[in-house]
Amino acid sequence: MCSSCSFSHALKFFLLLLSLPSILSLPINDQGKNHRPYKTFQPNNKNFQPSNKTTFQANNMEPFELETLFKIMETMSSDRNWRLTNPNPCKPGWQGIECKQGVDNHLHVSRLDFGSPPYPSCKNTATFPSEIFNLPYLQSAFFYHCFTHTKTSLSIPPRVASASSLQQLSLRSNQALIGPIPPQISLLNSLQILTLSQNNLNEQIPVQLFALTSLIHLDLSYNFLTGTIPNQVGMLRNLVGLDLSYNSFMGAIPATIGELGILQKLDLSSNMLTGSIPPTVEKLNLLVFIALSTNKLQGTFPKGLAKLHSLQYFLMDDNPMFIPLPFELGRLLKLQELRLANSGYTGIIPQSFTQLQNLSTLSLQNNRLTGEIPVGLSSLSHIYHLNLSRNMLNGVVPFNSGFCSRLGRNLDLSGNPGLCLNGAEALESVKIGVGVCGKNNNPSMGKSFKKSRAPSHGFCILLNVFSILSVWMMYLV
Repeated sequence: MCSSCSFSHALKFFLLLLSLPSILSLPINDQGKNHRPYKTFQPNNKNFQPSNKTTFQANNMEPFELETLFKIMETMSSDRNWRLTNPNPCKPGWQGIECKQGVDNHLHVSRLDFGSPPYPSCKNTATFPSEIFNLPYLQSAFFYHCFTHTKTSLSIPPRVASASSLQQLSLRSNQALIGPIPPQISLLNSLQILTLSQNNLNEQIPVQLFALTSLIHLDLSYNFLTGTIPNQVGMLRNLVGLDLSYNSFMGAIPATIGELGILQKLDLSSNMLTGSIPPTVEKLNLLVFIALSTNKLQGTFPKGLAKLHSLQYFLMDDNPMFIPLPFELGRLLKLQELRLANSGYTGIIPQSFTQLQNLSTLSLQNNRLTGEIPVGLSSLSHIYHLNLSRNMLNGVVPFNSGFCSRLGRNLDLSGNPGLCLNGAEALESVKIGVGVCGKNNNPSMGKSFKKSRAPSHGFCILLNVFSILSVWMMYLV
């Protein structure tokens, strides 16, 4: 090969390498449970996040409040001797505390953060400091991965009138936080965000909690809460997000859920809920995300399901449904993810599904679906994950080589013995789990995925980049 040709190929390879940083910098999404395609809720209160720009020339903190703060720090952290090193906590240099000046011209603690750098770490003997409710101006308190060794409980004094300013309370990933949610939580009547996720809380939700009518976001996920979801949940009319997933709730989804008129996120997945989706869910016309996966739900879908015009994510895997797929789902034109795997659905894939032009993920694997794959699915330009494996579909796969190449490993049709791929469109390098029509008595090939999850878009880009690099390296050699 001439030297000029080799130089030309080397130059192209060098230019390709130069383009890698911009490609590799693309975000790679995490598709685990903790990933939810939904924004973090913040209350609509301009005073909720106190500013660090405190006027430090103001008078010092009142002695009672200062002593209360030092007791909290001594209970929580052994990073330093807080009394000696930070006698004036509101001055710059103390991470994890925010202050603001009150009308009394004193500085007051408005926010405390523990557990995640750069905030104070939590010692092994740390227990929940109920003294935080004695800080009269405290608006936000965060405890992340703090109570990990010494068992403790969420305790709230019977009289916390001074804590009425508390708007956000967050305790996450505290495996030593045990016991029930105390009924006294109802005394925190200014709460807008309550996060008690990934702890070891148990027993039933106290009905007193539903007196917190200012709540915007309630997250009790990843605990060991039991009993039924109380009907009083309908009292939380200001809720935008409700997450009760990964607990042991039983019984039916209460019909009062339909009274949460501005709800945008509803996650009840991974419980033991029974019955059917209540018809009142059709009132949730602002709902963007609903997850009901891994329960024991049965019965038909509500007739008014198609009224959820804002719905973008509908996750209902792993429920013993054993009914035909509802065609009404095809009217939810904003849907981006539709997951209905492992639920015994029967009959055909509704033609209405081909109208979901915003769909990026369709998971229908491990059901009892029959008939042919609707041709219109091939026209879904945004789809990047399609799993129809382990059904009883038949006929010629209606996807051309371009569609198959675009999805790559995100396309799984295995476990459908009646399916085959048109010979003109068959690609040796693309394994979609079926054989070529007329060439194989058993067209199914490859292993089906177990409860497959959609790899991120960034991951697919990385696969394509490394494939291109491999080809160039072989060519240059």
